[in-house]
Amino acid sequence: MQLDWEKLRLFHAVAEAGSFTEGARRLNMSQPALSRQIQSLEAQFGAKLFHRHARGLAMTHEGEQLHDATRDMHDRIERTQQGIEFSRTRPTGEIRVTTTVSFGSTWLARQLAEFVDLYPDINVTLLLSDDDVDLAKREADVAIRFHAPHQSELIQKPLVPVRYWLCASPDYLARFGEPQAVEDLDRHRIVAYGQLAPAPIRSVNWIQDVGHHGPPRVPALTVNNIFGLLQAVEAGIGIAALPSYLIRFSGKVRPVLRQVEGPVFRTFFVYPSELRQSVRVAVLRDFLVARMTPAAFELAPQSMQ
Repeated sequence: MQLDWEKLRLFHAVAEAGSFTEGARRLNMSQPALSRQIQSLEAQFGAKLFHRHARGLAMTHEGEQLHDATRDMHDRIERTQQGIEFSRTRPTGEIRVTTTVSFGSTWLARQLAEFVDLYPDINVTLLLSDDDVDLAKREADVAIRFHAPHQSELIQKPLVPVRYWLCASPDYLARFGEPQAVEDLDRHRIVAYGQLAPAPIRSVNWIQDVGHHGPPRVPALTVNNIFGLLQAVEAGIGIAALPSYLIRFSGKVRPVLRQVEGPVFRTFFVYPSELRQSVRVAVLRDFLVARMTPAAFELAPQSMQ
């Protein structure tokens, strides 16, 4: 049996009011119309829900059973409505954030320590992947992307550009020397993301071609993750192209060939249009805009030594 939710709402109002007259007044409808709806509901159940008498109404046993159920429904809906209204004015609830593995596990994870202190009623879930998670399918709520979104229906807020630099560890440079010109990379060990780099970040492999004619340089090591590249460079395996935020995070590598500027990736805070009014999305967006500044993503002077 498929119940009519509207008739259940009307029944609950009559049961709470104790009469059709008062129930109709509370519902702002005529008493005959309300009575017909209750009669229809009784026909659907095949049972009387009210005893009608001169002094008003009394619920039957079946009516009392139904009233217990509608009271629970009413209370749950009231609590849900209050929660929704509360979340529209105060940041609360879960927010699922997706971004690249390297950015999410380093710079972003550290910044979120302050965010959760500021907004203790927001539960953050980080979903890290170098492939784009589909926001339109609600696989995540918001994304920090290193390229403009391909889906026109997504809202995008530009963030800070991120530049890549060629880097090596002091141990590597002590063993193999420091390249003085970009052509010297031909005689050095390089570490690259390799052919598995997703299309939006394919240019991370520019170290294989910069200042070089002919086939791309062959890496001594390929790692299909930028944070993995950092670990390899810190271990002294070779020279790699790394983003400025990761160089600052490490503190164990330094740029080489500083006159050679690598590719710049534009970053965006992206979310579906249906979350336009979400307070928790707004506070996260504003939090990131305030902290992802050019000064925060430039290389510190000591890293340029």
